[in-house]
Amino acid sequence: MSEKTIERPTTDEAALAKELEAEEKAAARQASLLRDGWADLRKRPLFILSALVIVCLLALAIAPSLFTARSPFSNGFCQLQNSMNGPGSGHLFGFDVQGCDIYTRTVYGTRNSIVVGVVTTIATTLIGGLLGMLAGLIGGWVDMLLSRITEVFSALPIIIGGLLIMSIWRTGDVWTVSFIMAILGWPQVFRIMRGEVISNKYNDYVMAARALGADSWRIAFRHILPNTLAPVIVITTMNLGVYISAEAALSYLGIGIQSPNISWGLMISDAQDRFLTSPHALLFPAGALSLTVLAFIMLGDVVRDAFDPKMR
Repeated sequence: MSEKTIERPTTDEAALAKELEAEEKAAARQASLLRDGWADLRKRPLFILSALVIVCLLALAIAPSLFTARSPFSNGFCQLQNSMNGPGSGHLFGFDVQGCDIYTRTVYGTRNSIVVGVVTTIATTLIGGLLGMLAGLIGGWVDMLLSRITEVFSALPIIIGGLLIMSIWRTGDVWTVSFIMAILGWPQVFRIMRGEVISNKYNDYVMAARALGADSWRIAFRHILPNTLAPVIVITTMNLGVYISAEAALSYLGIGIQSPNISWGLMISDAQDRFLTSPHALLFPAGALSLTVLAFIMLGDVVRDAFDPKMR
């Protein structure tokens, strides 16, 4: 009577099967969260409204010449005889103290505000996300060192830190302002990414991958990162409006974007002393700034409600 040999899976094969099964479950869970979140977003009127406003703002930033035939950088654009004249035919927003068309300056000012917001958000996400992943994944003295550095930067608010640094730097352009705000703004993303990495790195699929000898980079980018994106997306979306308002505040105080660059904060600063006699010079750029910040904050709120499991 012949004996049948029963083949049993080896330890490595069993661990590999366990890893693959855990990976599939994690991927399915993440895909379900993103799919459900996107389906929920499309049903929210605030998302549609804020998205439409942001699309219009992006169009203004990318191609301002489509919305106005004038250029604020051309010779003869500002005429002192038009100083502080109110809205009229062909000049929807009137003129500022230098006799420049406020509508054209408001349209072209959109580009700087959007660029500062987007560049700063991308930079803070990359810096904070990478450092947070390193701190959470490696732990030990690396985590302790990065956490202490983060506490130092967190103690310095963006406006106060920007006042201090810009008063020394004195180079007011879009890239300088974006760089300074990115240096001061990354700790928030760091804390969120670090917490998410720590909560995910002991899951079954991560432990199985580690047991099979997967290197730290493979574990970080293939197993952990996809499951930490939702909260990071939420906070970066909300930060867009925060950075735009911070740039306007720095420019209003005279240390952000400087002339001949155009900034809504600069326009508000120039018009504040004449608000009672010529309110139009302040109300239109202030309205554009408020609408932009409100649109990004509303978008961040609905994205948070849709993608944050704790809010569902």
